[in-house]
Amino acid sequence: MNNTSSNKTIPRLKLLDFSLRISVIPLSIASLCLTIGTNEDNPDYGSIKFLNFSGLKYMVAVAAIAAGYGVVAAISTWIPCLVNKAWLFFVSDQVMAYLMLTSEAAGAELMYLAYKGDVDVAWSEACTAYPHFCTNLKLALLLHFLALFCFLFLALISAFRAFSMFDPPFSPDRSTGLN
Repeated sequence: MNNTSSNKTIPRLKLLDFSLRISVIPLSIASLCLTIGTNEDNPDYGSIKFLNFSGLKYMVAVAAIAAGYGVVAAISTWIPCLVNKAWLFFVSDQVMAYLMLTSEAAGAELMYLAYKGDVDVAWSEACTAYPHFCTNLKLALLLHFLALFCFLFLALISAFRAFSMFDPPFSPDRSTGLN
């Protein structure tokens, strides 16, 4: 890649990076609010709320961390600093992507059990008794997944930025037959 092309790529990459960081904030907050606000009462089975499930509590905690991190990271993207932030973003974006992935998996497992149940442990499906809860949880998981998708792209961008500071590893000359 020549220098002119590289100079055009960096501002576009910075804009994409910033846009993804800003996008994470409302997606995480919406997922968090929807999960917290989802309560349903059933006269036959009682009430159900997110506090009844540790997986949903974990998902809410990670969504709150993601929203907070999104705000701090978006602001710090545009603040010039004496320290190179590439490695800081690389590590923190990786951690956030993994946290989002694990919390999405925990929520998806609960969603699966709510719709299908688990006969082996005598857990029947719950979505016929609590349809509002399941619908809101499904929407919260979709929003959480979109935030996860943003973090996966951010992890790729920050990895590109961190590792593009270095020259590529030495490649032996293939014409000499050295490997």
